[in-house]
This record gives sequence, structure tokens and C-alpha cells, in this order.
Amino acid sequence: MKPTAERRLRALIVDDEELARRLVREYLAAHDDIEIVGECDNGLDAVKRIGELAPELIFLDIQMPRLSGLDVLELTGRRAGVIFTTAYDEHAIKAFELHAVDYLLKPFSRARFDDALARARTLHTPVAAGIDTLVSRKEAPLERFLIRDRDQVHVIGVDGVECIEAQGDYLAVIADGRTYLKPQRISEVEEQLDPRRFLRVHRSFIINLEFLQGLERQGSERYYARLRSGKRVPVSRSGYERLRQRV
Repeated sequence: MKPTAERRLRALIVDDEELARRLVREYLAAHDDIEIVGECDNGLDAVKRIGELAPELIFLDIQMPRLSGLDVLELTGRRAGVIFTTAYDEHAIKAFELHAVDYLLKPFSRARFDDALARARTLHTPVAAGIDTLVSRKEAPLERFLIRDRDQVHVIGVDGVECIEAQGDYLAVIADGRTYLKPQRISEVEEQLDPRRFLRVHRSFIINLEFLQGLERQGSERYYARLRSGKRVPVSRSGYERLRQRV
């Protein structure tokens, strides 16, 4: 059953090709329960518009300038309601790992598009539902951080990350003498990092072992990790035991 007029689904179309966006608009015109609230021709604009509009549906190309469709999902944390539209089939496995509603390979027919839309209606849930499960999927270790700062996106290789600190609902990623804030929980990023290189030494801190210079003891049971920059990171009792086993 389609949603009623009061529950029209708001859709965002993201593709760097005008003809591709026009085709999606044409196919959506036959569905009066869908409202197109915006279009983007690159990934960076898509990140901004997703934050501003919070659409229930996103028709998302993968190969785009500035940021790929997969980068868009990483920056926004968005998973639910995403229908990939792409000319490249090699991303299909990754798309379904992200629990995409569907993966439309260009050129796709109206019938194939309508099938994907019907599936999206069936699966429609609040945008935030299931995010915790989706981002904790097991993949190759994280190689870079994508961090949005207003209209800029910083790409930070994990090799240069000295440590990561939990600050409320954000992470402070410290690299090259700068601090970048990213909305994510420390437990999530801990699962994504290479455990051979990164170690959680405190409930609020993960350190890059390449930057570890030594351990300092203060009092009878208080320890700090001294990093290459001179920064001192508190080490919990369990973190101290893990460090002893690693260094």
C-alpha cells in the first residue's frame, strides 16, 4: 500500500549527470506519494542537503566528483532509504553491506525503478533506525577519516592520527597538530580501526601505537601515555594491562 498524501515521502536525487537526474524525475512523476525536495550534482552538496532536508529517500549515484556516494554515506551516517543508481556493478556488494534498499544499474527501466520504489515503501522506517547495526559491519580496517567542517571536507589518513578522544557525542581526531571533530561514538570507530596499530587505553581515548613514546606513572595507580607530540593521555587500569602486552 502506498503512503497517504499526509505521509508523502521526500526524495533527494544525487547524480552528476543531468540526463540521469532527469530520468529519475520522470520516473518519479508517476508516483504522487513522492515529493522531490532537492537535487545535487556532486557528493559535497549532497552531504549538506541531506543534513538540511533529512529526506526519507535518496537516489544516489556512486561515481561523482568531490565525494563518491559511499563517501556521502560515511560523512552523513545515513543508511536507511538509500537507492543506489550507478553505471558500475563492482560496488553492488558494498551497497548491500550498507543495507541499500536497491542497486539500480544504468540504464534501468521504469519497471525496475518501480520495483525499487515499492521495496523502499515497504522498508520505510525513521531515518535513524538501524544506524548502529549498519555502521558496525565488519570490513577492512579504516584507512582515512572524512570529516566535514562547514563547507570543507578534510580527508585524514589514519597514519597521521596520533590519538582519538571521546567528547560527548563527538570524537576529537588529533592529527598533525590539529584537532578535528566528528560526530561518532568511540566504540564505533574502535571497531573500524586496525587493532594492530590502534589501542583503546581509556574509555575516552584511543592511541596510535606508532606515536607512543613511553608510560608515566603518577601516584600508586595512575598512568599516562606520553605521545610523540608531548601530549599525555590517561591510561585506565585495563588499558595499562593491554599496553603492557603490546609494548
